[in-house]
Amino acid sequence: MRVPTAIAVTTADLVLPAPDRHTPGAAVLRPPGQLDLDGALAETTALLEAHGHLVVVVPTWLSAAAVRRLHTVRAILETDRIALVEVDLPPLGAALLVRQLRQISVCEFSPGVVASAARLLSHYIHAGALLGSVARLDRVPVGLKAHARSWSPGAQFAVLAHPTPHLSRLTPAASSGAHAGGGSALPPGPGFVTHLTFARGRLASDWVATELAPAWQVAGVMENPLPADSAAWWGTPKLVEFAAAIPDPSVLYQLVASVRREECRWCGMELIGDRCGFCAAPLTAPPPAPPPAGGHSAAPTGPRP
Repeated sequence: MRVPTAIAVTTADLVLPAPDRHTPGAAVLRPPGQLDLDGALAETTALLEAHGHLVVVVPTWLSAAAVRRLHTVRAILETDRIALVEVDLPPLGAALLVRQLRQISVCEFSPGVVASAARLLSHYIHAGALLGSVARLDRVPVGLKAHARSWSPGAQFAVLAHPTPHLSRLTPAASSGAHAGGGSALPPGPGFVTHLTFARGRLASDWVATELAPAWQVAGVMENPLPADSAAWWGTPKLVEFAAAIPDPSVLYQLVASVRREECRWCGMELIGDRCGFCAAPLTAPPPAPPPAGGHSAAPTGPRP
């Protein structure tokens, strides 16, 4: 029986509950403040011995110290079996992507395909939040008018960070969960079947479940605890974070399997898309440098026959 590629995260709240008994968990690589370097080396070595390959999801908002630790461990172990996959999603969206990678890790996909599938699957995740203020939001473009309205009592904003940034101010009726009556522009939703996951911060609103979920025609709604990094990511603790993602493992499998597989010209791993998930080498070689000014060829010239 094939051992699934290990999926690892850098914080425990990126590991959402498994949707079924077939979905494996994820390893949590403890940060420098919780584990010294020797312990991190032993932790990673044990995962490689048990699973063969390790795919680590590295959010762009991860601390510099934690990122350095991951690269240090990989360098000291001198292994090409660890993929550090950068993910540019808000915390709850990143957690949903991690769960999807856990779901496809039990398929027959090679470690290289699992690692490079992160970029593919992230395109299908719609991640946003209901915010009580956008005054400190720097992840999504915010106009001067929205900044000014942030200081109004009771102001609330529907923000979509991914895949396409969107920001709209909600009317009081909409933000309280009552029927909006067309008074506020909802964030554009996915055009395919998704489940919606949301997590409450310090904002009392049922808008996500009562307004957004029906508008997006999601197949299910689930509430989870708010990730620890969400308030910092969104610039306020007054929020309800949400993310919609494809829940069906068979659909995820078809998405990944439908993409042509290539071999990395650098490390030899399988990949899908345009970049290797393990060594980050592009699929194609960069174009040759243009000839120098004057039109002369940059190629060396030898003696003519």
